[in-house]
Amino acid sequence: MLSSVLSPGECAECRFCCSFRRQSLWETPLFDSETAEKLSALYPDARFKPRGGAYTIDIDGNYGTDDPEEEALCPFNRNGCILGAEDKPFDCSIWPLRVMRYNGGLAICLTPTCPVISQKPLEVMRELVNGETGDRIAGYARSHPFIIKEYKEGFPVLRIIS
Repeated sequence: MLSSVLSPGECAECRFCCSFRRQSLWETPLFDSETAEKLSALYPDARFKPRGGAYTIDIDGNYGTDDPEEEALCPFNRNGCILGAEDKPFDCSIWPLRVMRYNGGLAICLTPTCPVISQKPLEVMRELVNGETGDRIAGYARSHPFIIKEYKEGFPVLRIIS
């Protein structure tokens, strides 16, 4: 969905979005119940836990210390994501964008920690979400409200969607 601004090579080389610091567990991707059940059957080592009407990967046991900066890898990242397009969470498909509650409505925001995007002009991302890509993201969020996150300070608002 973001191939016009992020090349597959840039993402494959980085994979920052596929690991989670303990302090950033709110960023772990969300799955609907059917997909979580399917993936649990296909990948028994992948664990899920409920969160906000959906399911997220349970990586709590993958940390070796109490350090909030320690990172744990997504169980579906094995030299790249092993999930097919039909099972990949929407959160992953739109990274580094997030739909967030903002001023009583919804907004498409930019995760400021993506190393690749942080090197591109903010206006490039704003143009992207003001077109068809933003319309698809807004439509998905409205029909799948479990993907909507609470606004975090420091996340640039690119587009107000409701």
